[in-house]
Amino acid sequence: MYKHILFDLDDTLWDFKANSRIAMCEIFNDYKLINFFDSFESFYDIYMVKNHQLWEQYAKGEVTKEYLSLERFLYPLRTVGIENKTLAKQLGEDFLQRTTLQTQLVDGALDLLNYLKDKYTLSIISNGFVEVQYTKLRQSGLLPYFSHIFLSEEIGYQKPDIRFFQTVLHKLCAKNTESVVIGDNFQTDIEGAKTANIHSIFYNKTASELSDLLPDISVVDNLLQIKSIL
Repeated sequence: MYKHILFDLDDTLWDFKANSRIAMCEIFNDYKLINFFDSFESFYDIYMVKNHQLWEQYAKGEVTKEYLSLERFLYPLRTVGIENKTLAKQLGEDFLQRTTLQTQLVDGALDLLNYLKDKYTLSIISNGFVEVQYTKLRQSGLLPYFSHIFLSEEIGYQKPDIRFFQTVLHKLCAKNTESVVIGDNFQTDIEGAKTANIHSIFYNKTASELSDLLPDISVVDNLLQIKSIL
C-alpha cells in the first residue's frame, strides 16, 4: 500500500535533545557562563523553554530564522542582566557548529532504517536550518538511507503548512495515499500530515496522553514498534 516514508529528523531519528545538551555544556564551560548563572542546569532550562517557544513561533511564520537564532541565546543572557547581541550571536553560531558534529541517534533509529530501506523510498522532511541539517545527516551516518531531503527553507513553506506537504508529494511524484509521515511533533508532523490527507505515525516518546485520534494516525513510543506497522 505504501511506497514513500517521510521522516522528521530532529528527535525522531537524530537525538536533538542529547546532542544539543552536549554542545550547550561545552559552550557554557568555554564561555565561563558559570560567572553569570547558578549552574549549567539553570542556564539550560531557561534556554530550552525559550527555544521551544521560538520554534513553535517559527513553524507558524511568526518569527524569522534570524530572530530565532539570536533570541534563543539573548533571552537567557537577558535574564541575568546581560543585553549583549554580539555575544548572543557568537553563542548561536558556535552552538550550530558544535551541535552538527554530534552523532547520537534516537534508540532504534538505525535498526528501523535498515528494516525499511529496501521496502520503501525514504525521505527527510524538516523545518531545521539548511546549513546544519545536511551536516547532521552526514556526520551521523544517516544520509545514505535517504533518497530525498526536503527542508522548509528550500521549499519555501514550513510544516505544518499544507503547501509544504503538497510540494513534497509533487517532487516525489507520489500520492498521499501511498505515503506515510513519521514524526515526534504532533503539531508540525502529525497535524500537518492530516491537512494533506497523508497517513502518519506519531512517535510519542514522552508518552503524552492523546484522545480523539483518527484512524489514519498510529502511535508508538518506541521506533522499533513501527516494524509491525510497515
